[in-house]
Amino acid sequence: MGIDLRQVVAGILTLTMFVMLGQMIKRDHFDSLQDKLPGEAQDVQVDNANVIEKDGLVKPSKGSKGPWMKDSQELKPCWSRTTFDGIEQSRGYVTFSLTNGPEYHVSQMADAVVVARYLEAALVLPDIRGSRPGDERNFEDIYDVEKFMKSLNGVVKVVKELPNEISIRDLAAVKVPNRVTEDHIVENVQPIFKSKGNIRLATYFPNVNMRKTTQKSSVDSVSCLGMFGTLELQAEVSEVVDSMIERLRTLSRKSDGLFIAVDLRVDVLENKNCHGSGTNVAKSCYNAQEIALFLRKVGFDTDTTIYLTQSKWDNSLSVLKDIFPKTYTKENIMPEEKKGKFLEFEGSELEKVIDFYICSKSDVFVPALSGLFYANVAGKRIALGKPQILVPADIPGTSAAVMNYLAPYVAKKNHLAYSCFC
Repeated sequence: MGIDLRQVVAGILTLTMFVMLGQMIKRDHFDSLQDKLPGEAQDVQVDNANVIEKDGLVKPSKGSKGPWMKDSQELKPCWSRTTFDGIEQSRGYVTFSLTNGPEYHVSQMADAVVVARYLEAALVLPDIRGSRPGDERNFEDIYDVEKFMKSLNGVVKVVKELPNEISIRDLAAVKVPNRVTEDHIVENVQPIFKSKGNIRLATYFPNVNMRKTTQKSSVDSVSCLGMFGTLELQAEVSEVVDSMIERLRTLSRKSDGLFIAVDLRVDVLENKNCHGSGTNVAKSCYNAQEIALFLRKVGFDTDTTIYLTQSKWDNSLSVLKDIFPKTYTKENIMPEEKKGKFLEFEGSELEKVIDFYICSKSDVFVPALSGLFYANVAGKRIALGKPQILVPADIPGTSAAVMNYLAPYVAKKNHLAYSCFC
């Protein structure tokens, strides 16, 4: 019996479609994973490394080796100070702490601002607490106090500390879920505030999904302001970040000063059991070898400069450096005179801040780990007009078009940031 060529072609096309669908589902899974506290690209055509941009999403970066993309125009906030009614005389105080790194800080700040605004309470300037005992700092050690207070002027009253007559022991502890809603405040927070007068707020994270929703709320603009318009680095920290970025660009002369930032931390990979590989299951993390192969297969040259969020060099990263010799951690590129303060111990809040802002400003960001760091770096990059976020995958074969791996948050424009910026 002869072979029908049309059936063969149809079979190949069907198999290809299922492979593409499988990769799409895996990237969506990366965006929506659940995590506890301590996509498909439309209107984009790709021909190898040449990206044709139709909807303002991405543009090719001319003259550089590899599948680099140009920044898009920095977005402008959709919220306006004129949309906020004037604040009344404050009725009590809301206190809270920023904890566990900047990826949590932005969400914790947004919830605190929303709650204080709704309760017409004064917001007390938070302290900053790391995950390690003793890693406690003042707000001004990392963030700009004056810019923070100015950003909330006319929205929420901010005070630097509680009045002397109010004891910390008198504060009622209240927990709220990330992206707290008006209904939750009315049902679970307001009654306690009316009874006690002052509260200590803590945000918990039932999930790390930062997709925008279709439901509109009266607190949306306040939440956007709290998340994207309040926290700026103080001068010394900002200078260290800028100097490290400049050093990375200097090391990247052959790629026109462009570099990749990869969120890859060995201790987290070990906890998530990322040693294995496979193409048949959705993955939440990728090890050094998998990242190296992914970057090569989507077209990045071996001379590409890579920044890793790993604190200090680990032998397990050598496989990545073997393929991309210009792979660096903080200890390689930080100014020598700053290492004593900023690298005092692994995993400090200062280290996490440096990682967050370098990943937000790099030319390409690759999250080897799913979670809130990826989600909130994505939000920061979208606001800055830097949508070049590639979600890794185990790619069959020897090469693939880079745009097939653009983060769903960007490809589908479904990140919360797209609700806050225009």
